[in-house]
Amino acid sequence: MNRLFGSKNTGPKPTLTSAISNVDTHIESIDVKLAKLNAELQTHQARLSKMRDGPGKSAIKAKALKILQRRKMYESQRDQLQQQSWNMEQADMMTSNLKNVMTTVDAMKTTNKTLKQQYGKIDIDKIERMQDEMADLLEVGNEIQESLGRAYDVPDEVDEAELDAELEALGEEAEFELGGTMGESELPSFMKDEVPTFVDEPPEAGKVKEAAG
Repeated sequence: MNRLFGSKNTGPKPTLTSAISNVDTHIESIDVKLAKLNAELQTHQARLSKMRDGPGKSAIKAKALKILQRRKMYESQRDQLQQQSWNMEQADMMTSNLKNVMTTVDAMKTTNKTLKQQYGKIDIDKIERMQDEMADLLEVGNEIQESLGRAYDVPDEVDEAELDAELEALGEEAEFELGGTMGESELPSFMKDEVPTFVDEPPEAGKVKEAAG
């Protein structure tokens, strides 16, 4: 069997990327051949424009026609190869996009599984009970703050008239004590005969008393 069909290929399988690279290389080689044919055509065209009709001109014209045929063949091959390369690039892009989609799907599956495992360990009822306890504690704290910040009002049984009378009595008592320590004829210490150094003559005693009265 191996003699008829050859040995089994054990090398790496070709990929789209390698196939595209091979086709592009072939297209480049055809472009080189086309450039050479175009140069030959220009040369023959220049010679034909200067020659008269005759066997020589006919021979050069025949060569130019063969070159044109070869150029058309190469151009057709290049167009086919360019189309093949474009198709393979499209297929490669689709394959790459599909791989990205599959990677995204696998990542989403893994994340979904992890989230289910994590959230499955959480007891919603316990969280709600904890929230209720926190609300109760905050309410108790607010009540304590309100109680500590309460103002102490004057008792209702205290009469404001009595308070006014007591305040007036305190004022009379203060005036009496002040009058006992300072007689009518007695001057304050700052109004006695002692005169500051910046006054030329001491004031008369009678005038000081009148001023004091």
